[in-house]
Amino acid sequence: MSLASTETVADIWARTLKPSEGDLGPETARFFLGIELSESDKHRLHELSAKAREGSLNPQESGELDCYLELGWFLDTMKSKARLSLQPAR
Repeated sequence: MSLASTETVADIWARTLKPSEGDLGPETARFFLGIELSESDKHRLHELSAKAREGSLNPQESGELDCYLELGWFLDTMKSKARLSLQPAR
């Protein structure tokens, strides 16, 4: 018998990545700060977001938007960790 869990992929990633620890090397930190979606992906994300606001996403588009949102969370987390890593020691 398994118990229902409120554990999310983001929870597991957060424990793995330790975003509050600024422990990336400078080169790695700058690498993450430089990552951006391609122009075609930005355009697609905006299309999907508009359809979501209208309530007209089909199930496939909803899954696609979820992928973009998960990727966005990961990149935001790593960019935050990177900025923390590049701060001068106090």
